[in-house]
Amino acid sequence: MSSILRQIVAGPRQKHPEAGLDLCYVTDNIIATSGPSATYPQRAYRNPLDALVSFLDTKHGADWWIWEFRAEGTGYPDSEVYRRIHHFPWPDHHPPPFAHIPNIMGSMRNWLHRLDETESPDTDKKERVAVVHCKAGKGRSGTIACAYLISQEGWKKEDALQRFTDRRMRVGFGNGVSIPSQLRYVGYIDKWANELGRQYVERPVEILEVHIWGLRDGVKVAVEGYVDEGKKIKCFHLFHRNERTIVEDGGSMSEEQDVGKGSDITKPNPNIKNTLPSSATWSPAVSGSDVSSSSSAPGHSVSAIIFKPNNPVIVPSSDVNIDFERRSKASYTGFAMVTSIAHVWFNSYFEGGAKHDSGVFETEWDAMDGIKGSARKGIRALDKLKVVWRYPAAESVKASAVKINVEGKKGENSAPAAGKPISEPKPGDPIHESEPPDWRGAQGDKKENRRPSESSSQKSTAVSISGKTKEMGHALEKELGLRKQTGDSRDVSFAGSNDETTTDDEGRKVKAKKVHSEGLEEVKTNYGKNGEAV
Repeated sequence: MSSILRQIVAGPRQKHPEAGLDLCYVTDNIIATSGPSATYPQRAYRNPLDALVSFLDTKHGADWWIWEFRAEGTGYPDSEVYRRIHHFPWPDHHPPPFAHIPNIMGSMRNWLHRLDETESPDTDKKERVAVVHCKAGKGRSGTIACAYLISQEGWKKEDALQRFTDRRMRVGFGNGVSIPSQLRYVGYIDKWANELGRQYVERPVEILEVHIWGLRDGVKVAVEGYVDEGKKIKCFHLFHRNERTIVEDGGSMSEEQDVGKGSDITKPNPNIKNTLPSSATWSPAVSGSDVSSSSSAPGHSVSAIIFKPNNPVIVPSSDVNIDFERRSKASYTGFAMVTSIAHVWFNSYFEGGAKHDSGVFETEWDAMDGIKGSARKGIRALDKLKVVWRYPAAESVKASAVKINVEGKKGENSAPAAGKPISEPKPGDPIHESEPPDWRGAQGDKKENRRPSESSSQKSTAVSISGKTKEMGHALEKELGLRKQTGDSRDVSFAGSNDETTTDDEGRKVKAKKVHSEGLEEVKTNYGKNGEAV
């Protein structure tokens, strides 16, 4: 029975023919495996830890070491693997905090090439192996395995990704690394290794503006980032309606003041290009407190939306996540129907921050991450996104750290805060790794990922269509379906039900009507090259 369960859970991943375990040799010295477990019921459907350790001992003696990436907990104590383990945890279905990469790569290189030995390496000794694992041994593990091949072995990015797919996945079951943001970070690693001389500087990032084309009604837009050494994702800002500017057809802008009064102020703005195609128009929303909305008359179209926070929004690291969630009215009182969920990660250092103090990141809806990293995002919520960012001044970073509201223009002409250079550890250098979470699973505080507007005494319960509550180890898992409204969430606006496009698990569009995003013209930012107001 356990064997059947393991085959079902392993699903599209290849099983090692000799060991009978859910693992593969990416190369002769890199093993990728799903997360083993030492306790029931997990060991009934995952790799039993004792079987994995026995296999490694038999094949490789003492020449193996584990690198694990599970923010939800390893599933076993370090003592069960002779403490031969490095911890670099981050949440499932997300890219690695880039600050982890130099330490992971350096530690793997030192181990595999025996650079940690004080005496000259003995060529007669057996080759060492690095065992990488997350939960399924696919996304997070594949990202790191490919990163090592690219940065340490000189592989081309495409070849490394294809090798991992060939060795890890059964034919016809998709790519090994498939989540868009994880693929983007593999590209960052390629750039870090081959263009930037393996130099990385971690800096706080200030989000100046978020430009969105084709935004549908009822969409929440939030800025998130990693905290607790990358083990948790925290929401740093949820945009409100008074923080947005509507760019109308013809190049005019309207700053919405009080939706309840039904008043808009329309102002010409020379910073906005006066030609935007109709394909980028957005249907006005029902009024709400924390989501996109408009009180304009029916038939009035909007070309683009600019969200600009009233107070500085500073993410403490260079990894930034822009998160979207769309809700529609439900037939049940006190509930809303979540119809769209998507997010996208980027790292400012690789989006211009290596040479400049500010920049713009852009992407489109189809290139965003869906639920649990899949292509399934639900109904299209927007067409195109641009994020305007800069490195904030030192005083702004300090004020943000102590939760002091800083005037919007304070420090704009000051020098950006100094960053923290992170290099690969040299032979003999200590390896900085994260403090691992409880190996039994996340039992601590699960409130980090809550919206700032939500009361600390309230929890929103995610209810799937099947009625089950889904929960990740580090935070509530987002799902499409019914969502219970509590407190502030009852006041948000809701979208209608006549939406155009949705996607299934494979990313296929299942409705005929298309929303075109080709040829969108950009809205000129209100900030100059170095982030100064213009």
